[in-house]
Amino acid sequence: MRLKQMGSWMLAAGVLALGLAGCGNFWEAPSSSSSSSSTTTTLSGGYFYVLDTATAQIISYNISSGSLNLVSTISAPSTPIAIAVAPDGDYLCVSTAAGVYVYTISSGVLTLGNSSNVLISDPATAITIDSTSSWVLEASSEGVLTAIPVASTTGTLSTSYSSESVQLAGSAVNQLAFAANNSFVFAAEGSSGTEEFSFKASSSKPLGTSATATIALKGSSALSVAVDPSDRMVYIGETAASSSSGGLRAFTYTASSGAVTELSASPYSSGGTGPYGILATSSAVYVANWTGQSSSGKIVSFVVGSSSGAYSLTKLSTTASTGARPMSIITESTGNFAIVGSEGGTPYLQAFIFDTSTTGLLDSVITSSTYEATALAAAQ
Repeated sequence: MRLKQMGSWMLAAGVLALGLAGCGNFWEAPSSSSSSSSTTTTLSGGYFYVLDTATAQIISYNISSGSLNLVSTISAPSTPIAIAVAPDGDYLCVSTAAGVYVYTISSGVLTLGNSSNVLISDPATAITIDSTSSWVLEASSEGVLTAIPVASTTGTLSTSYSSESVQLAGSAVNQLAFAANNSFVFAAEGSSGTEEFSFKASSSKPLGTSATATIALKGSSALSVAVDPSDRMVYIGETAASSSSGGLRAFTYTASSGAVTELSASPYSSGGTGPYGILATSSAVYVANWTGQSSSGKIVSFVVGSSSGAYSLTKLSTTASTGARPMSIITESTGNFAIVGSEGGTPYLQAFIFDTSTTGLLDSVITSSTYEATALAAAQ
């Protein structure tokens, strides 16, 4: 199955200073989840990539026959902030304090590309790459969204088009997410809500001139955004959207026009204070939540239902435990695993399989505390 996941992840404001250096044994028993702590698997998965901000490294992994394999490590040129992988899997972009760099990928091994030069000298707070792998989108801390044209196989700057920038409503962009049809992109902009922009990859000005829609807050800050792989639903994670805790907002989505309509039952309690990560599949949506600075996080699952063309979400009573302060939840190219990165650790990295008997349930199969995992990315 093909699962759509945004490829941009921002560090929470002020949390970078709290990041803990990687420690502990490489292998640990799977941490407890509400399904089964002794679950094992023989499934294999594609390559995925981890930012360790404590050591300024990019780590490559894959999973083979149920075992986590360290493929390579490489030092970032400067303190890393956000990461995205081209959907075709040929290159990876990392935003750093010195700008956005590109790396070519060969069997999961990274090599600094673009003649070691930055694509743009901007410490982008969020980045993503469109489905044609020919545009890198980055959101600056000055409230500007920029589309950078690149070669789809190497990520090097293209000479066919020039970069295009549009103004954002806010400067604190936490996450960017493309719709599956590549025609719209959403920006979760903290206290400024979430903006939607039209996008046309074949145009020299793919972003148009301004946002096509703005989704006002129901909470206090938009932290995360995702679009399901069938372009039916848009999901936004907001702080204080459900009473004083975090909430998941759910919208039906019209792929042709970009129109969004919030479900009447939205927002839904996401079970924590900071819903920084959302993984959307065709059958369920998974929200990674903080429950405190040092407490284990948890993943709350919602099953997507449809009746007479109307969609609904049903929250599972069973949750899955994660490390402290989970920042990212993604899937890799095979769709066999949900990968979670928690910057507070215990563990830093965790892999789940999708339970075969209960839709929405996750079974923990692998954990690791070798490297801090503040941000994750994988090809789709």
